[in-house]
Amino acid sequence: MSDSTRTGLLSVAGALLVGVLGDQLLQTLPPGLNWLLWVCALVTGLLLIARQGRIALTGEGRWLLGGAVLFACGLVWRGSPLLQALDVLAVGICLGLAALTARGGSLTHSPVVGYVVGLIISGLNHLIGPLLLLVDDIKWQELPRTTWSSRLAAVGRGLLIGVPLLLIFGVLFIAADAVFEQMVSGLFNWNIGRLVGHALMILFFGALAAGFYRTTLRREPQDLPGLERPASIGLGGVELSIVLGLLNLLFLAFVLVQIRYLFGGADLVLSTTGLTYAEYARRGFFELVQVSALVLPVLLGLHWLIPAEREREHRLFRWLGGSLVAMLFLIMGSALQRMFLYQQEYGLTELRLYTTAFMGWMALLFAWFLWTVLRGHRERFAIGAMVSGFAVLVVLHLVNPDMLILRTNLDLKAQTGRFDAEYAASLGPDATATLVAALPDLSPEEQAVIRERLAQRMADLGEFDWRSWNWGYSQARAAVEPLQLPPVE
Repeated sequence: MSDSTRTGLLSVAGALLVGVLGDQLLQTLPPGLNWLLWVCALVTGLLLIARQGRIALTGEGRWLLGGAVLFACGLVWRGSPLLQALDVLAVGICLGLAALTARGGSLTHSPVVGYVVGLIISGLNHLIGPLLLLVDDIKWQELPRTTWSSRLAAVGRGLLIGVPLLLIFGVLFIAADAVFEQMVSGLFNWNIGRLVGHALMILFFGALAAGFYRTTLRREPQDLPGLERPASIGLGGVELSIVLGLLNLLFLAFVLVQIRYLFGGADLVLSTTGLTYAEYARRGFFELVQVSALVLPVLLGLHWLIPAEREREHRLFRWLGGSLVAMLFLIMGSALQRMFLYQQEYGLTELRLYTTAFMGWMALLFAWFLWTVLRGHRERFAIGAMVSGFAVLVVLHLVNPDMLILRTNLDLKAQTGRFDAEYAASLGPDATATLVAALPDLSPEEQAVIRERLAQRMADLGEFDWRSWNWGYSQARAAVEPLQLPPVE
């Protein structure tokens, strides 16, 4: 038997087992322990198949298998729906890139576009992988036919003769005796729709696993694809000077205005804009986040358009691009100050917190841009961008966003007396214990709102299912249990 057939058969067997686990584990919500178990089973199956098939996983992507398990642990740790969505996205990115580069190929020297195109290619390979596994990788003619084929043929002949006879005599017995009819009806009283649903889930998760195994173990390893610049397209010094020069002038004008407001204080803002300080802060923050997010692809695109051999243009880009990034750091500082002012007035929300975290990630990206792209190491930028994004996600798990939001708003209540009980009760389970502890300090009206929302949340969770066990939800249940919550209609 060839290595291709052996690996293919092992992949099919492993995919079926993972498919059955997916059907049994992943049909319950919210996500929790079930996702961790399934991802661990998927990764363990890959490692076992690779070992049995004598396939070495020596590529840089093999480390991303551990990343997938790590972020699957995040699904067990925190119960915030938004944080869990980011965990699922991180697991998908890790597995998608690992499938392409676990055996070979580079992650540290691949461009940003290579990561994007690589994930698309990985997805397509996952879709067609099961079919290729069955019709191309496994050479069915290599399977031994002595015992296997004769037994299978014998079983087929027996069923062909026995099933029609069973049906004929069974129908006669059913018609002859009412008790026997009831027994047969009870025996075959199956829920066909439920059986079909289980079969489809097994096929779905099994096909997903088969595509992952086939992409990782059978696809020829290679570097993530890049986007070559056509020789006919390129930017010279004049074009770079105009584009980056105009952007630098615009950013400089904005920075000078911000410095004026920073030193002038609230009175200057009020007299100039006609807005309250909080309205001014709210209006500016999200627009400045968008500016920060747009500058990076613009700079990367301009750098890509510069021919590698034109040192003068690259030197010009370093000066103008570096000055633009330096002013952008000042603008990002202004945006963070606006958010701080707005938070002092109105408190913290998920949107404000996660957008601030995104701004922090952008700051890391621009620092990495200065260290890599502007120093002639553009190929190292993408890996740093991915790793820093994963690091920010880990930090979010450590700080517990929902609890941080609630504590910030409770501190604001102590200072101003303002508190949005409806929003506080809508936060995820990671904040529930803190919210319950704060109930005695709230007004009766606020307590009633929170109790009603907590009762609804516990009712929506329904009966405890070990597959969906999650630390955040477990702590929330323990905190709510002593409360006499109103019944849910």
